[in-house]
Amino acid sequence: MPSALITGITGQDGSYLAELLLDKGYTVYGMVRRASTFNDSRIRHLLDRIQILDADLLDQLSLIQALRQSNASEVYNLAAMSFVGTSFQQPVATGEYTALSVARMLEAVRLADPSIRFYQASTSEMFGKVQATPQTESTPFYPRSPYGVAKLYGHWMTINFRESYGMFACSGILFNHESPRRGVEFVTRKISLGVARIALGLQKKLTLGNLDAQRDWGFAGDYVEAMWLMLQQGQPEDYVIATGHTHSVREFVAAAFAVAGITDWEEYVETAPHLLRPAEVDRLIGDASKAKRQLGWSPRVSFDELVRMMVESDLRALEQEMRGETDAQHERR
Repeated sequence: MPSALITGITGQDGSYLAELLLDKGYTVYGMVRRASTFNDSRIRHLLDRIQILDADLLDQLSLIQALRQSNASEVYNLAAMSFVGTSFQQPVATGEYTALSVARMLEAVRLADPSIRFYQASTSEMFGKVQATPQTESTPFYPRSPYGVAKLYGHWMTINFRESYGMFACSGILFNHESPRRGVEFVTRKISLGVARIALGLQKKLTLGNLDAQRDWGFAGDYVEAMWLMLQQGQPEDYVIATGHTHSVREFVAAAFAVAGITDWEEYVETAPHLLRPAEVDRLIGDASKAKRQLGWSPRVSFDELVRMMVESDLRALEQEMRGETDAQHERR
């Protein structure tokens, strides 16, 4: 039975990847940083099937210990400070957790067991001010945020360890991928939750930044399959993972309101300058031809299906919460 260690298991991608690996018969270990509170909301349904290890991306020894405890044959390095907006406010912390942590993890693998197969979560934000459209594995990088810069460091460190030490280390250059498990600080989930709240009369306005920014959005559940496929190949290589279709934030907003049955969405949306990035990434669209050709991977969930999935999930959760509050009020009476 193969064993895998996932850093960032409590995040969106980590939870979907854990489900996938469990279904494939893996023993799954999740690495978490010890804190006064443990946010297990995305993996609560898996806690009796996975094993949690305490370790910190800033502590080299704890990473080596986690690798030895798990006896992992595969490591999926998903943990990072992953919100672009916050990276402008905390560039140094972003460098520690998103850039240098990759070097620590790779070095831990090299010291503990260099035969471990290593996956690094790279990102389309590394393309930033795009130099070619669509973006492929050979498109030059031009990051436009501390997050993108930090991810680029991790990406090149992965290549460096692969070429210097012969390690099976590869990166998935994943374009934007969303789900009902997306954090509420990300624009897609902010939209789906805001639309659901407006539809139920809990909120009056949805405040956003740049409505014209365009992204290649896919479903996180599809993208974690590509991660696994990369580590099953004969040779380690880097792959762009994307849908090949781009949509604006405006289109996402309109589609989300349509799911909730609201057509005059402009009346509910306002923009705020403080939500604009200091340096904007205007348009990202990926070409995943290599992944399709070599991995046999292609996305299954369409843009419209993704938006519907997210809005309907938030509507259900809010309705359930409202029913619970109503029941509690009745009990108090």
